[in-house]
Amino acid sequence: MSLVENLKNVQNTLKPGVTLVAVSKTKPASDIQTLYEAGHRDFGENKVQEMVEKYETLPKNIRWHLIGHLQKNKVKYMASFVHLIHSVDSEGLLKEINKQAAKHNRVIPCLLQIHIAQEDTKFGMDELEALQILETYQDKFPHVEVKGLMGMATFTEDENQIRKEFQYLKSLFEKFKSHHSGLEILSMGMSGDYPIAMEEGSTMVRVGSSIFGERNYAN
Repeated sequence: MSLVENLKNVQNTLKPGVTLVAVSKTKPASDIQTLYEAGHRDFGENKVQEMVEKYETLPKNIRWHLIGHLQKNKVKYMASFVHLIHSVDSEGLLKEINKQAAKHNRVIPCLLQIHIAQEDTKFGMDELEALQILETYQDKFPHVEVKGLMGMATFTEDENQIRKEFQYLKSLFEKFKSHHSGLEILSMGMSGDYPIAMEEGSTMVRVGSSIFGERNYAN
């Protein structure tokens, strides 16, 4: 199957109102160009350097999503163009994003990454940390806008566990939203679990291998 056929197959499974981020990490710019020509605009990268390199060679109206763990010293390289940062896992990182966004006179949309998995390897903050940020960030960081939450479920075959983790994140989203009207994005679900995530209320899914095929990490 071609890339475009893969994209259409995934698009056909989406619930109304769900945004598809095609996760293009480790894949060449030519693959992104192919999907761009088919009309897709939202692409996700794990690494800032890879995203910057692709940004420089591809059409400028692509909406770039940074979905991987983000180090503070890398923010400056993408602050001028990144569309949405999914992986804000500390107030310190938000502060740096605000600082770099100010240099480009823009407001960068962000999601707070919540730790919902049972694996220690996943990043993210807890409910209390997220709540404290939501209640104070607008006064402290005028160049960022928190648009919602992101989370990654445990990597497991146990669908009940995955569902419970997504349900927990959705409940937090609804709770926070009742006090913070700007929250509108719930980014949860990847190639292996995005159908469950959509059933549990995801508004944005991050799908890579179902569109681009398996990753090549040898490079």
